[in-house]
Amino acid sequence: MSDFKYPKEEKLKTDNEITLLFAKGKWKSCGNLRIIILKNHPDLHTENVKLGVSVSKRYFKKAVHRNRIKRLLRECYRLNKDIFKTSFGEKTIAMMFWVSNELPEKFQDVEAEFIKLCQSQKKS
Repeated sequence: MSDFKYPKEEKLKTDNEITLLFAKGKWKSCGNLRIIILKNHPDLHTENVKLGVSVSKRYFKKAVHRNRIKRLLRECYRLNKDIFKTSFGEKTIAMMFWVSNELPEKFQDVEAEFIKLCQSQKKS
């Protein structure tokens, strides 16, 4: 049975971790999703996955639209956490970005891109 929670321990929030992620992380893209990942780094002090989401103000001026997309991205991770962990590993920090100026019509569209991104990581 999968754990469908997104607890505080899995949220990427600290400045040190975010700075380390952008300094040493690797970028992956799939459709409108981009992700930066850092796994198994000696400076990581976490034993589980930490994920953050971001949407650029350049693409969406209204906070309502940015918050909607961020909710969809977090929900994709929450429901497909097992796929994410098998693709990227347990001791990983990551940040997901929506890089299109088009608002997604349905949650299923975002979820399909998220799954495709995770599966493309498995192959490489």
